Amino acid sequence: MTDTNPKTPPADFMTQVQSTQTLWALQDQASEGWVVLDSINFENTDVMPVWSSKELAKSHCVDEWQDYIPMSISLADWLEFWVEDLAQDNVLIGVEWRDGGEYLELELAEFSQILAKIETL
Repeated sequence: MTDTNPKTPPADFMTQVQSTQTLWALQDQASEGWVVLDSINFENTDVMPVWSSKELAKSHCVDEWQDYIPMSISLADWLEFWVEDLAQDNVLIGVEWRDGGEYLELELAEFSQILAKIETL
């Protein structure tokens, strides 16, 4: 799963997340489970998509995700709670997931290190 060409999140994603100190993901209203799906790029690998805004996340609440709602995750919470849980499940992070486009999937540690650099305490 290692990529020899490291990728970084788009500048607009980084600017938005740094400004709001928030990520957005989709959570099922009934079960409180989060959207995690099969990787586009790697076999037998799960990806958790995240977005920089509620609007982008909400645009995906259709079809099989129609029962999901955008939920905010602060950078502080991501770094304190989410990283450990997702690491146990070996989940990649799908950045600014968009239908019909390229899918940027980053290793959890790499993505979280980038977030740690823009987190304001």
